[in-house]
Amino acid sequence: MTVAVVPTVRIQAADFDVAAEISLLTRGRPDIGAVVTFTGLCRDEAGSLAALELEHYPGMAEAEIMRIAGEAIERWPLAGITAIHRFGKVRPGENIVLVVAASKHRQAAFEAANFLMDYLKSRAPFWKKEHRVDGSEGGWVDAKESDSAAAQRWAKS
Repeated sequence: MTVAVVPTVRIQAADFDVAAEISLLTRGRPDIGAVVTFTGLCRDEAGSLAALELEHYPGMAEAEIMRIAGEAIERWPLAGITAIHRFGKVRPGENIVLVVAASKHRQAAFEAANFLMDYLKSRAPFWKKEHRVDGSEGGWVDAKESDSAAAQRWAKS
């Protein structure tokens, strides 16, 4: 019997509990042999950053992340996949993003988590604005060419 995999995608202001999310994905699933997680945290940028403000288009962001999570399910034999991205002001040391990929075997889980994270860093509809410790706004953060290059390796031929 094949169980249909339905991705979990949430965009929320509140923090998340990594262990609780892993438990939700794996509870009652003895077929899962590997779980790979990635948690992205807000950096302090050498002490200059007070907060990172994340904005998104509600509805559109969830749909796009759901689409790419669905693509991961098509590419790898996954037992489950979760993506959680925060919005609002996030302070240094706080969680920003969580990706959890579960499979029978580790390679599929590693690749799917990497694929989804590369997408989130390069193409997900989020905008980041820096707020400095000195009270000034650091402006909007530009996308990094290295993130786009990393995502390019997943392009279908």
